[in-house]
Amino acid sequence: MGDRATGTVSVSFEFFPPHNPEMAAILWSSIERLAELEPRFVSVTYGADGSTRKRTHAAVARIVSDTNLTAAPHLTCIDASRGEIDDYVPRADGYTYASDLVAGLRRIGDFDISVAAYPEVHPDAASPLSDLENLKRKLDSGASRAITQFFFDVEVFLRFRDLAAIAGIESTLVPGILPITRFPQLQRFAERCGANVPKWLHERFAGLEDDAGTRQMIAASVAIEQVRKLQSEGVDEFHFYTLNRSELTFAICHALGVRAHQAAA
Repeated sequence: MGDRATGTVSVSFEFFPPHNPEMAAILWSSIERLAELEPRFVSVTYGADGSTRKRTHAAVARIVSDTNLTAAPHLTCIDASRGEIDDYVPRADGYTYASDLVAGLRRIGDFDISVAAYPEVHPDAASPLSDLENLKRKLDSGASRAITQFFFDVEVFLRFRDLAAIAGIESTLVPGILPITRFPQLQRFAERCGANVPKWLHERFAGLEDDAGTRQMIAASVAIEQVRKLQSEGVDEFHFYTLNRSELTFAICHALGVRAHQAAA
């Protein structure tokens, strides 16, 4: 694990199920590279509408069978019966809220469960307060930690952490870090999840549409600056949205002190 390797920092990585053989090759190459860092766990995304269920299950099954990594599959209440989640046998009834899903899983076994958090408020939330209350319900139902949606302004996370503490949330809040591979793609992601893309970030990537090498250097510097600031504020757990690419995440982890040779030693 990252925390065992460095004594201070723990990391986890997120992947998405591949759509075709070419993407599968990229995914498994990335998994093999990042496995050297001995992450706490790796997660595999699940389509919000349940559309990737079989591919998510297949990816998780291969991680379990072919690696020593701890695999954490995403689950959602959407288009999934309680039975499918509990024992993969379809039934008519289902869980209504994520807090119900967490409680249901805890009834089955002593799982280590992570839930989602939104530092800039979930786009469907009635208010920031109701969003925090919902997060607390999920954690109180038996989740171990909350992993945040990606963000770029460190102050956004720190304010959210303070507000969560005021709301009585004592569980660990793990910042979700998104290394920027393509800026237009990032903007689409941000629009869907309500994340702000600061003006300064637009300016850093301006004019680099046809310069992939410089884009990657800027992306690495942005993320390294972000994680080092968070580290200086006492954050020692990080979750990386890798987009199935290893290069940027590997470099950022190196800057955090999570290194393959230390894990091997």
